[in-house]
Amino acid sequence: MFFIKEERGFIMSSIDSAIDLNAGSVSENVKTTLRCELVLAFAVIINSLGVVLMLYSGTGISAISSVPYAFSEVFPKITLGTFTYMFQGLLVLSLMILRKKFVPSYLFSFVVGFIFGECIDMHNMWVPMLPTAIGFRIVYFIISYCLISLGIALSNRCKLPIIPTDLFPRELADITGVAYSHIKISFDVICLAVTACLTGLILGHVKGLGIGTVVAAFTMGKAIGLVGRWLDKKFDFVSFMKK
Repeated sequence: MFFIKEERGFIMSSIDSAIDLNAGSVSENVKTTLRCELVLAFAVIINSLGVVLMLYSGTGISAISSVPYAFSEVFPKITLGTFTYMFQGLLVLSLMILRKKFVPSYLFSFVVGFIFGECIDMHNMWVPMLPTAIGFRIVYFIISYCLISLGIALSNRCKLPIIPTDLFPRELADITGVAYSHIKISFDVICLAVTACLTGLILGHVKGLGIGTVVAAFTMGKAIGLVGRWLDKKFDFVSFMKK
């Protein structure tokens, strides 16, 4: 009888352990649900802050904003934010030409881009008040790199029309079938080349580009992919457009 009771106790203990392990496995697989509308608003705010912080760090502006920045330096009476949504309008038009059709959601993307440009001008009002010591500038670059990577990864998953500078590489990857990371890096490098040529030829010297710009251009595509895979494991994104 003693051995039977001991065996029963062992079996029950094993069952309890299995249940606990299974429950732990299930809890680990449970994802947090995020509303895409809020995600997009958050992404616009942190992306625009990332752009301004990277420029303020002195390491150069982010690749996605380098072309508008170059135009704002050549034509200083027009703000960076204004040139940003003008450039984004051109990207939206290019996508429609590549698609060979009118895509209504792209127009909403332009509206998001307009808000993004206004946010850039807003951040430009307070960021210059931050300390400018070299140690702070390094911190600004690291923060800006992380903000932009997270913002783009969130935008790509929010199932809503997103900022045109984020939309363009995503849609181009879909149109061409080329991996997003490759398209993103190529797009960034082309933006940097245009900026270098524009400022170099008109201003007489290259402006807005630095070591941080180059590092971001060649690595951010991969960083966005890593952040995106982590987000996919932890969160479900729910939109009113796609349920």
